Amino acid sequence: MAAPTHHPQTAAERLIVTTITSTWLLWLLGALYIVGPVLGWTLAAMAAKRLYLAPGLPPEERPRPLGSLVWVWLIGMLCMLIALLAGHAINELGAAKTVKSAVGWAKGWALLGLFPFAAAVLNIRPAVIYRAVCRLGLQSLILLPLFIVAPIIGLPGELYTSPLSILGGSGPEYFTVVLYTIEPGTGATRYQFFAPWSPAAGMVAVIHVLCAIEERERRWQIIGVLAGLAVALLSQSRLALVAIAVVWPMAQGVARLRRPSTWWLAAPVVLGIGLFAPTVLALVDKLANDFKGARADSSRVRATLGRIAVERWQNEAPWFGHGVVENGPHLVEYMPIGSHHSWYGLLFVKGLAGAASLAVPMAWSLFACGRLALREPIGRVGLSMVLVLFLYSFGENLEVLAYLFWPALVLLGAAARAAQAPPTNDQATKDQATAG
Repeated sequence: MAAPTHHPQTAAERLIVTTITSTWLLWLLGALYIVGPVLGWTLAAMAAKRLYLAPGLPPEERPRPLGSLVWVWLIGMLCMLIALLAGHAINELGAAKTVKSAVGWAKGWALLGLFPFAAAVLNIRPAVIYRAVCRLGLQSLILLPLFIVAPIIGLPGELYTSPLSILGGSGPEYFTVVLYTIEPGTGATRYQFFAPWSPAAGMVAVIHVLCAIEERERRWQIIGVLAGLAVALLSQSRLALVAIAVVWPMAQGVARLRRPSTWWLAAPVVLGIGLFAPTVLALVDKLANDFKGARADSSRVRATLGRIAVERWQNEAPWFGHGVVENGPHLVEYMPIGSHHSWYGLLFVKGLAGAASLAVPMAWSLFACGRLALREPIGRVGLSMVLVLFLYSFGENLEVLAYLFWPALVLLGAAARAAQAPPTNDQATKDQATAG
C-alpha cells in the first residue's frame, strides 16, 4: 500500500515537516531565527549533491532541469550579494562590516534563492507542507487561550530572551519569547506569537491560510484555516486582512482565465465598475484613508522613513546604496531608514542594483506562475505565494523575515519543478484545442 501523500517520504521532506511542526518548541528555545537559515543551506547542499550525482542515476530518478524560475532567483540573489560588496567597497566600510553584512545576506536574501532551488531539485511535495502547516495550526489553536488570558491575569508580556542571542542577529526581538504587547498609542493588546513583531505574524498567518486551503482532508483544512485566521486577527495586522481577502481570489481568477465562464462573469463586473467608477474610486480612497488611520502614528513613521530613504538614495548613493542600515532621526523614533519596506530599504542600502535584483525575479515569478496556474494547481499556489511576497514587500523587509516565510519559497520551488514537467497527452490536446 502506498503511503499517504501527506506523509514525508524523503530526508528533505522529513526535515521540512519536523521544522514546521516544531515551530512552537523552537520559539520557546529562541532558535527559529537560526533554524530557518540552517535548513535553507542544508537543503541546498542536499540539492547540489543530488545534481552532482544525477548523471549516475537512472533516467527516471534524475531531477528535472532547474528552469528559468529557479535560475532567476538564484542569479538575482547572487546579484544582491554583488551589490552588497560593491556598496561596502565604494563607501569604504571595512572588512569587518563587509563580512558581517555577507553573513546577514546568507541568513536573509540568499534564502529566497536557496529554498526554491532545493524544492525544485529534491522533489518536495506540496501536500506534506499543507498537512504540516495544519498540524501547526492545531498546536496554535490549543495555545491561543494562554495568549488571550495572559494580559488578563497579569502575566508579563515579555518572558525572556534566549541565550542563543549571542550568536548574533538583527536584534534581540528575534530571540525574545513574548506573549503579548501593548500598543503605545491606544493601549490595545496585540499578539506576535512566534514572530518578532505583530505584522510579521500576520504575514505568516496569510501563508498558512493559503496552505490550509489546499489541504484535501476537510478536518485538517478547517483547523488550518481557523488557526491562520485567528493569528491574523489577533495580530491586528491590517495588511494581513487585506492579503487574505485579495490574494486567494486573485490567484483563483488567474487560474480560470481559460474558462469562457470566467469572461462571462467578468463582463458585468467590468461594466459595473465602468458605470460606477466615481463611486468606486471614492470608496477605495475612503478605505485607503481608513487603512492608514487605523494606526495613524505607524503610518506616519513608515511614510517618513520612506521619504528619507528615497531622498538620501537619490542624492548620495544611487547605484549601490550606502552599504549598511542607518538609524533615522528622532522624528521617526530612531528606527532604521528604509525599514518596514523592502524597496525603500534596498534602495537605501544596496541602491538601484539591489532593488533590481529583487524586482526582476519577482516580476518573472508573477508571469511564470500565472502562466502555470492556467494548467496546474501548484501554479495557482505558487502565484499566491508570490503575490503575498509582493504585497508584503511594501510593508515589511523580506530579508529579515525569510527565516519565517520559507515554506512559501518551498512551494514556489515546487511550482518551478512542475513548470519543467513535459505536458501529458491530455494536456497537449487541451492546449491545442484552446489555441485553435
